[in-house]
Amino acid sequence: MHALAAAASTCPQCGEPVDALDEFCSSCGYHFPRKEAAPQAARQYFRCRNCGAEVATEQQQRSYVCPFCDSTYVMPFSPQQGRHEVEFVIGFAITREQAWEHFRQWLARGNWFRPSDLAQAARVAEKLRGVYIPFWSFSTLAQCEWNARIGEYWYRTETYTTYENGKPVVRTRQVRETEWWWLSGRYHRYVSGYLVSGSRGLPQEVAERIKPFQLTALKRFQPGYLAGWMAEEYTVEEDQARQMCLDYFHQLLTDEIAEFLPGDTYRDLSVQSEFSQVNSDLILLPVYLLAYRYRGKLYRFVLNGQTGKATGDKPLSWLKIGLCAGVALAVLIIAAVIILLLQ
Repeated sequence: MHALAAAASTCPQCGEPVDALDEFCSSCGYHFPRKEAAPQAARQYFRCRNCGAEVATEQQQRSYVCPFCDSTYVMPFSPQQGRHEVEFVIGFAITREQAWEHFRQWLARGNWFRPSDLAQAARVAEKLRGVYIPFWSFSTLAQCEWNARIGEYWYRTETYTTYENGKPVVRTRQVRETEWWWLSGRYHRYVSGYLVSGSRGLPQEVAERIKPFQLTALKRFQPGYLAGWMAEEYTVEEDQARQMCLDYFHQLLTDEIAEFLPGDTYRDLSVQSEFSQVNSDLILLPVYLLAYRYRGKLYRFVLNGQTGKATGDKPLSWLKIGLCAGVALAVLIIAAVIILLLQ
């Protein structure tokens, strides 16, 4: 992982800086007394039968609505044993009040073709929920072999005949030609930093729209981060997320090789990638969700709880669109009539 931040201290015996999670000092071997873990707050788990999201919330919460799809069709469940443990977390930097203001501003943008009563229909502040969403992060050593046809431009002078005022005129021009030749090579580097959503409720294409997260703020996970917040259990398995990430890395490496190629142009680039030393981390990232229904259809607002980047869907007013189209058509007809009268 990139620059993982963890609480640091010094060894009481030699004064050497040590990580708070270390059991022994790397310089003098001093054994640090093991601290008792803070008691973990009891949590209950719900599975949405509508969208498949699995969310953990505090024990005292009695009523529950799915933050992903606004469904009340939820069932309690117990998570399976042996699941991958969360390793890192980024805390919420955006408060609930700030998140609500982000939503109001987002809702007010681009409202020319939106229903007039949209703001009233979506003004349900208690539905705006902060949820820790699981993401998979992978790092790996990539080794590539590639080959491509490299093109280099050269120019020749061509003589041609044209006519000016009915008379032939001989002129010259530069014609570009391309010389092609095969080139192959190897490319390798360590790649990391791509996040794959571990949530069925937050598909990857939606997660991409609220990226990036600032991964330098990652902290070692402690249960205290979840106090007062919901946290989703991962529903996208590690193997599936790994393949998605490696596919992304392959395309990233292909693009990098393409930029590196000599010559003026290229074609038939082929890249074979092999990945080794693949490491995975399960991390929780802060996201605000608001699911609302307008005339029976579900719409969602999603906000990055660290940076404030927002995305979502809004309904269209086909009445307004039709009126604007009618006005535009009328203007075109009037303009055409005026042009005909002036001729």
